Amino acid sequence: MAQFGRASSQRGKPSYFMSILGVTLVLFFLGIVGWLIINANKLGDYFKENVEVRVHLMGNTPAKDSAELIQYISSKPYVKKYEYVTKEVAKKKYLDEGNEDWSNVLDENPLPNSINFNLKQEYLNVDTLEKIEAELRQNANVSDVQYPRELVTNLNKNIQRWSIILLTIAVLLGIVVIILIDNTIRLAMFSNRFLIKTMQMVGATRGFIAKPLNIRAVINGAISACIAIVLVYSAVLIVENYYEGFRALRDNNMFLLLFLLLLVIGIGITVFSTYRSVRKYLRMKLDELY
Repeated sequence: MAQFGRASSQRGKPSYFMSILGVTLVLFFLGIVGWLIINANKLGDYFKENVEVRVHLMGNTPAKDSAELIQYISSKPYVKKYEYVTKEVAKKKYLDEGNEDWSNVLDENPLPNSINFNLKQEYLNVDTLEKIEAELRQNANVSDVQYPRELVTNLNKNIQRWSIILLTIAVLLGIVVIILIDNTIRLAMFSNRFLIKTMQMVGATRGFIAKPLNIRAVINGAISACIAIVLVYSAVLIVENYYEGFRALRDNNMFLLLFLLLLVIGIGITVFSTYRSVRKYLRMKLDELY
């Protein structure tokens, strides 16, 4: 009889280690994919905000009018940053890019003074740029407005295409994660089915049976999420040490949101799966447990 009790106890003891390990691995994979999605969005914003609009000024524009135009452009809500480039600075940039010096051919510098500015990413589309161009051309001191029209069109199309792809991957991955964690917890709870049924047979209420298991589910889910968060952060640091460009894209607020999401998913799905398993075994007859 004593041997039977020990066997039942061993058989009823859930495999918490394997449960934690399984959920940790799934959350780690989800965290890595989440990090890639965050970086993809930041990379798209980075490319958008590095598109430059150049406003060329007339050669005879007075300094006062140039200053007024600079102030006008800098006050616009779509401007992220701006720079006034003189003819001399423009020539230096031209030569620094490896172009040939024209000094032996031309007596004067043909490059104009210009106001170069970058737009905030939410304003970077062809329709908005055309309106901005038309508005700036109305100024008598503006000789030309240039921006890479084809690049803007292709950039927006590619970002939209990749956003749809990443969103699809995220949704599919979310479904897979829920299924994997649910199956992992149900497998762990399977070893605990006799204990649940025994407690029910001696008169324990559903709430009394479920409470310690739900508490354990919260603890296990939190442990799994914390381990996964540490692993994801460690992996990110390793990648950033080898590729510094990823470090420039880091968004700490989005990182915190990602880690919070992992914690919520780890605890939420673990508790939900445990609750489902307890209800399932309470409804089953004793013979069905074997």
